[in-house]
Amino acid sequence: MIRYCALASGSNGNSYYIAKGNTAILVDVGINNKHLHLRMASLGINPASIDAIFITHEHTDHICGLAVFAKRYQIPVYLTVGTYESSRIQLPEYLLHFIKADSIVNVGDLSVYGIPKYHDAKEPCSFMVTDGEINISVLTDIGRICVNVMKAIEISDVLFLESNFDEDMLQNGRYPYYLKNRIRGGEGHLSNRISMDAFLAHRSSRMKHLILGHLSGENNRVELVEELFAPHCVEMILSVAKRTEPSALFQIARPVETEISYTSITYQSIQIEGYSD
Repeated sequence: MIRYCALASGSNGNSYYIAKGNTAILVDVGINNKHLHLRMASLGINPASIDAIFITHEHTDHICGLAVFAKRYQIPVYLTVGTYESSRIQLPEYLLHFIKADSIVNVGDLSVYGIPKYHDAKEPCSFMVTDGEINISVLTDIGRICVNVMKAIEISDVLFLESNFDEDMLQNGRYPYYLKNRIRGGEGHLSNRISMDAFLAHRSSRMKHLILGHLSGENNRVELVEELFAPHCVEMILSVAKRTEPSALFQIARPVETEISYTSITYQSIQIEGYSD
């Protein structure tokens, strides 16, 4: 049984939680610690239970809460040398673990696979997390669809996939021309259409849950994404991770007969010792 959720997903902050048994990891810590703790508490997640943090790249919306959180709970942080050198992260050396973009790291009951990708960062990578049976991929901040991303989609049981912008909203919006080109130029983000085309071309029958995320607050809307993807997701669960709140805490398991079962978990909020606003 693997538990997972988006604690934050969007241009104002990103963090994803994946856990099995007593092993729990975060992919990115891109919101401040007050909001991270509050969102964890709302889902019944104890921040002291996090065993490792994996960082995709150095942009602020993926690391702004990292140093405070990692130092408070003494959590090891895994990131590429390029990400570290570009990040100005202030962490003690004993918490830093440098990895290659295509590395494999074992953390308790989970293995984390690096997925090199195109994005306007120094040495970015996405991650696939697996217990050897169930694969959960976190694919956001993707400039364009490369072979690595294709393969990750093909073998995912659960897929967090970027659907950042609507092409018409971006084109007709108030962003300056250089920023529009940065977003859609092959090193920035995936449009709704490109994301859907990649999903349709490379998904397999094993995929049970698609979670679309990293939606732009300026150039996208949840309703647009749902309308576009829903007709193609009749045989799986479709969710859209919002910028302003965490997703539900989900769980997925593969019983003896090898069929995957999926449920949403509801928790009461918990008190976090030693934490205050």
